[in-house]
Amino acid sequence: MREFFRRNHFLMRRLHSLTGVIPTGGFLLFHLYENSKAMQGAEAYNEVVLSINSMQFVLLLEIFAIFLPLYFHAIYGIYIAADARHNVKQYGYGRNWAFVLQRISGLLTLFFVTWHIWEFRIQKALGAYGPKVHGTMSGLPDFDVVHASFQNNIIAAWYIIGIVAAAYHLCNGIYTFLITWGITIGPKSQRVSNLITNAAFVGVSALGIATLFAFR
Repeated sequence: MREFFRRNHFLMRRLHSLTGVIPTGGFLLFHLYENSKAMQGAEAYNEVVLSINSMQFVLLLEIFAIFLPLYFHAIYGIYIAADARHNVKQYGYGRNWAFVLQRISGLLTLFFVTWHIWEFRIQKALGAYGPKVHGTMSGLPDFDVVHASFQNNIIAAWYIIGIVAAAYHLCNGIYTFLITWGITIGPKSQRVSNLITNAAFVGVSALGIATLFAFR
């Protein structure tokens, strides 16, 4: 496997970069947006959950547009992290620290997302949320299900860590994506990009944490 990655280094790095932003990053933002409906109340959240789960071919979309790109990005990211040479002790520059934090946040995000998929998506497939005798939310993780989960302070704290890690990994990843694909080439454009992606990190983290407390 290592030899295959080395022979196809350029292609694999491009695919890794691309899948981190499209579709994985895009789905993360969309998922945070749909969950943020909880701030408008249980009815608004349940409505968006029902709408998404009523889509045709939703399982195929989950497999081919979310899970496969996500785990390709994660597995190859682990290979990159294992093969990298960190030098923050010798060269304490901000981007070197960002490189290390990108790898740490990537591992945290992988564990967090896998847990989240198990807790809600897999449990839904196993029938943990139904049948319910009331309404149209039978079999789906509705507002009450998520609310009950987040009453556990350890789970809530784990979600805060996971949200912040995922937000950092995405936003810092967008910064490197723009460089990798030749969009921000010069120092000035990279400084502007750095400011914008750092602000986005704060905003995405704040949205995710505010949503979590809306469930509590």
